[in-house]
Amino acid sequence: MRALLIRILAVLAATAVSTSARSADADHGRDLARRWCSSCHLIEGTQKQASADVPSFAEIAQKADFTPEKVAFFLLDPHPKMPSFPLSRLEAADIAAYIGSLRK
Repeated sequence: MRALLIRILAVLAATAVSTSARSADADHGRDLARRWCSSCHLIEGTQKQASADVPSFAEIAQKADFTPEKVAFFLLDPHPKMPSFPLSRLEAADIAAYIGSLRK
C-alpha cells in the first residue's frame, strides 16, 4: 500500500511540474488576441479594422527591443493606455508567443 501511495505521489508531482513548465502556445495566443486585442490592434493580415493610433502586432514584433517576456510582462502590468484584461500568466505568455511568431 505504501509503495502504491509513493507511486501515485510521484505521478502527481511529475504532472504538476510538466503543467507549470509548459511552453507558450502561439496558436492559443492568436485565438486570445482575436478575442481580446483585435478591437484595437491589427493582429493578423486578414483583419479589416483596428484603431489607427495603436501599433499592429507585426509592428510590435519588429521592435528592436522586442522579447516575448517583455510583452507578457507588459500585458500583466496595469497601465492606462490599454484596458485591463483578466489574463493569466500563461495566457499573456501565449499572446506574447503569437506576437513573437510574427517577427521576421
